[in-house]
Formats: sequence, structure tokens, C-alpha cells
Amino acid sequence: MSRASRTTLRFRHPPRSGPTVVERVVRLVGRVVVGLLALMALWLPGLVWFSSSMPSQTPLPTPSTEAVVVLTGGSERLRTALDLLERGAAERLFISGVHPGTGLDALLAEVRPSLPAELRGRIELGHVAADTVGNAIETAVWARDRGVASLRLVTAGYHMPRSLLEFHAALPDVDIVPHPVFPDNVKQDDWWRYPGTTVLFATEYTKFLVAHLRLMLPDRPRAAVAEGQALP
Repeated sequence: MSRASRTTLRFRHPPRSGPTVVERVVRLVGRVVVGLLALMALWLPGLVWFSSSMPSQTPLPTPSTEAVVVLTGGSERLRTALDLLERGAAERLFISGVHPGTGLDALLAEVRPSLPAELRGRIELGHVAADTVGNAIETAVWARDRGVASLRLVTAGYHMPRSLLEFHAALPDVDIVPHPVFPDNVKQDDWWRYPGTTVLFATEYTKFLVAHLRLMLPDRPRAAVAEGQALP
């Protein structure tokens, strides 16, 4: 082979200096996929634990507490909270997360329109909270202003673990008694057989993890509540 031919071959096949853009993208995608699979391997057992650790029975209305707090999100919750108030399980009822502009009469119209006036006078509404974090902070402000030292928390069973996490963080000195309710459309037994319940539990478990991680970081609004300062 002549010198000119060898020069031409070297020109047509230059030495590679590193991976191409396509190769780099493939490697990056591969690493992301491996990372997601590793996270899923940890997340799935956690979901099973979370689902199995949910409360499965409605507790007795004892011991009594100073207040019942119910988080809006279903008529079963409000109906249960009103039953507790009527039974004397608490002296007052606080409904957190009520839509702005909605009054007590509108709330009671569907579940207990004939509630006696004496009991109506022991119900207060919170119109600020828009999520579980807001429920906890709104309730903390309300409980602090009224000197409430114990409360019974009413919400759905699947929502109770995250609610307790937020409420214990916002009200560290208040005794909180969980009182879960169980909506008929949530199939807690054999939940993996029902796509709707599976998605609900998976979403709630992910939110529970996010809340747990967030509460490990400094939280100024919570500190303000604990110190008795007004929220911004």
C-alpha cells in the first residue's frame, strides 16, 4: 500500500476522542432507569407496610377530649364528628378546611339539618386551610387561642397517618386521639385488587414520605405557632 493510500485511510477513519452524544444520552438514560428501579424496589415494600399499618377499626368515643377536630373531605367525616359532639365526647367541634364563603347551615344541610341550636353554638369553622399542612396549622392557632390541650382528630383512615404526622408537629403539647372513618368507596381490605384504591394509597404514601422528609427541615410557620406568635 502506498503512502498516499495510508494517508487517505487515516483521513477516512480518524481516531475517536470519546463517546458520541448518542452514547452519552444512552448511558444517562440507563443510569436514570437503574436509579428509578432501585427507588421502586424500596418504595413498594414501604407501600405495603403503609397500607397494612393503616387503622382498620373505628375506635370508641372514649376517652373524652376537650375538642373534636374534623378535616373536610367527605360527609362521613362530618357526620362522625357531629355524632361525637352529640354523645358528649367533647365540648366543642372545630371543622378545618371549610371552603371560604360556606357557612355552618350549608355544611349541616346534607348531614344534620335538624341539629339543635345548643350544639350549633359549640361548632366553629376554619376557612383558611387548603391542605393537610394548612389543617394542622389552622387547628394549632385555634387550639392555642382557646387553650385546648386535648382533641380527637376525625379524618379518613388512609389519611390518618399523614394527618397525625402534621398535627403532632404543629401541636406538640396537645394530646391527639385519632378517630378514623372508613368511606365505602375505599376498599382497604385487599386494596391491591382495586385500581382506584391502589392509586389512592400509593398517592397518600408518597405524600406521607414527602411530609416526613419536609418535617426534618426547619419550618418557620410551625415554629411561630409553637411560640404563640401570629402567622404571617
